[in-house]
Amino acid sequence: MQSIPASVFKCLSDETRLRTLLLVQAEGELCVCEIAAALDLSQPKVSRHLAQLRNCNLLQDTRHGQWVYYQRHPDLSAWVVDVLGLAAGACRAQLDSDQQRLQQMGDRPARQAACC
Repeated sequence: MQSIPASVFKCLSDETRLRTLLLVQAEGELCVCEIAAALDLSQPKVSRHLAQLRNCNLLQDTRHGQWVYYQRHPDLSAWVVDVLGLAAGACRAQLDSDQQRLQQMGDRPARQAACC
């Protein structure tokens, strides 16, 4: 997938979207309630940012029963993957804090084993 630099950087210029994408990248996949708990934000605010990240083709979602999980888009351009890696290193303290809150979350949705 060809990513346009200006649209990628515009999408990542918001701290909430950057934190969301880095957290999802670090965890593999997360649902809205997990992201909201990790970032200590309301579910509607997180959902708005997730929609923008999907529109920028930085995230994709999949449905597992009643849960919708978000993953980093698998077809990101190599330069976008590199930028995200650099951003994760630069934001390590914030990412660690977000991941700690995620681990403390009660009632996390159980991951379903892949069938077939």
